[in-house]
Amino acid sequence: MAYRRIRRIVASDIKLATTVTVIEAKNTRVLACAVMKPNDVRFALPTLLLGASLVGASLTALSCSDSSDDTGSNNNDLNNADASTSDSGDNNTNPVSIDPTRLLSFAPLPKVMWPAEGDSNNRLLFQKKVDLGKQLYFDTRLSKNNDISCNSCHLLDQYGVDGQPVSDGTNADKTATPPHGNRNAPTVYNAALHLWQFWDGRAEDVEAQALGPILNPVEMGMKDEQEVLAVINSIDGYVTEFAAAFPPEDLNATGKDPNENTTPVSYINIGKAIGAFERTLVTPSRWDAYLNGDKNALTAAELAGLAKFMEVGCDTCHNGVAMGGRGFDLLGETNAWPWPGHPNADGYEEIGRADVTNDDADKYVFKVPSLRNVEKTGPYFHDGSVTTLEEAVNKMAYYQLGKTLSSDDVASIVTFLKALTGDLDDATITKPTPLPGKDDGGGTTL
Repeated sequence: MAYRRIRRIVASDIKLATTVTVIEAKNTRVLACAVMKPNDVRFALPTLLLGASLVGASLTALSCSDSSDDTGSNNNDLNNADASTSDSGDNNTNPVSIDPTRLLSFAPLPKVMWPAEGDSNNRLLFQKKVDLGKQLYFDTRLSKNNDISCNSCHLLDQYGVDGQPVSDGTNADKTATPPHGNRNAPTVYNAALHLWQFWDGRAEDVEAQALGPILNPVEMGMKDEQEVLAVINSIDGYVTEFAAAFPPEDLNATGKDPNENTTPVSYINIGKAIGAFERTLVTPSRWDAYLNGDKNALTAAELAGLAKFMEVGCDTCHNGVAMGGRGFDLLGETNAWPWPGHPNADGYEEIGRADVTNDDADKYVFKVPSLRNVEKTGPYFHDGSVTTLEEAVNKMAYYQLGKTLSSDDVASIVTFLKALTGDLDDATITKPTPLPGKDDGGGTTL
């Protein structure tokens, strides 16, 4: 069965997920509920199947729950509260009623998005990786022309994006082939909650994702791993920080990297350090306060937008802690997407996840993006072709769900989506002082 007929609803924190899969086949829907670790979602077998007659039933009827308490509280608090909520400032006479059982497909952010293995039990060592990772994240010396860092395309003070349809990378003069990337740079905030990274899911976690752009010729453009390691080893401060963040007992701790992770300064450890830093990039918002039981966290207008969001069916794909990032879907699920000419002017033909799987069934399938901070992360979609949030909502409703929304409906949903905008941490977005390096003899400071 192709991706286009599968939907996942996930309520989770980073350690445990409650997954409800809606499978559509020949106009029949079946719900499958399973509790599993996030990394197991794509392989798990459902533990509970219900017939189509139960599709409209509440999620509590499925006996699905999230037993984790990393956030200190979870949306189950709302089950014991009056879900009729009104804004204390703008409309006390018009309460908006939200069925708390519908909220079980969402969950508040954890404080840190811990990796699946290690570090969560050694906070001091993890912090050393975080500090090292931040240095690396901002360091342009990891690029061919010493001009591009992770932060160049994923600007932390701009909600982790650069505001462009596609990023220029180190090849700003457009002389390479292709002259630039073909996909929009997604936000790094809360990205560690996603089950896969990149639009096509070719990396399993932020640690693996961090290594890709460094060697990509149209991003940071380094020739190979050895060239990158030569730069790191030429900077005494990095050698010291890698040794502290990756002590002997931490090297190859899982036994999975016998050839790559036997010394502190290794390519895989660059990814682990940057990934550790990115796991601290969480942006709690008023939405999280609401899920944690604060009935006054959202205004009446925002709650009305939430109700419309769920009524239209947006939460079919945009759910879980990240409000997305938990699965893949065909672009143009219900109505055919208006693709531009293939290939484009640069000779590139976009085929989505099929680039990774080489399976025609995955053509035009993309990872469902997160909606957290979506107000701030335009332009939208894999190619950055949509500039406004209102147009993005309209297109998703029509092409994915087969629904035509009124302007009032769109405005209401957008009002709710803006409540997903979180706060940025000043200390996190402050650029660190580069570690002093050596001169390579050609005038470039390494």
